[in-house]
Amino acid sequence: MKNSYGLQLYSIRDITDKDLAASLEAVAKIGYRFVEFAGFFGHSAADVKAMLQNYGLEISGTHSALDDLRPTRIMETLRYHRELGNPNYIVPGADLSTLEKIHDFCSVMNFAKPIFEAEGIKLGYHNHSHEFALMPWGSTIHSEIERNTDIEFEIDTYWAFNAGLDPVRVLERLKDRISVIHLKDGFMGGKGMALGEGKAPVKAVIEASERLGFKMVVESETLSPTGLEEVTRCMNYLRSIEK
Repeated sequence: MKNSYGLQLYSIRDITDKDLAASLEAVAKIGYRFVEFAGFFGHSAADVKAMLQNYGLEISGTHSALDDLRPTRIMETLRYHRELGNPNYIVPGADLSTLEKIHDFCSVMNFAKPIFEAEGIKLGYHNHSHEFALMPWGSTIHSEIERNTDIEFEIDTYWAFNAGLDPVRVLERLKDRISVIHLKDGFMGGKGMALGEGKAPVKAVIEASERLGFKMVVESETLSPTGLEEVTRCMNYLRSIEK
């Protein structure tokens, strides 16, 4: 294939907690070249790194907790991700329902960012749709994070679409703060689908990501009928549009 694609392992959460190694082996056989973790299920960083090497996979990042970046936990967190070789620590969501909570979030991220950057790890945030909605105080959650931090953004292009935005324009506007995106499909209203089965502008997002140099991580969340079957359909779709 012309492009290499990664997989957010939340897409196969029906099996990862039972056997992470077998899950990674299956993902590699489908044709994904890198993975984004959504938990490690008690495995050491050394063990996870060995699994990746065994199956010829790279790590593009992780979805990991905000609270693990607070002062009491950050050095333990850093040691794990440094040993793992993780290039992107991405917070997958947080309670940002008030300005006070947003400011706490920004404070934690601003504290952690230089500590992680010193070890070559970028810090980022993954959006859903609600971060782009106008809030009672007159701005959006996303704009507050943009203004009060200089962290990266892992733009989930389906959730941006679901928020009524053109995800390509979002990618272009934030291109200097993006390394990796979520490639996802679905319908308006929050109904996610495998790639090629919804209405999100998947092809346009791929073209923009190619042009802007972003890594593309597939996420497909509905386990229909299983996670592996769903992400196999995603890969088949990606192969079909390259023909």
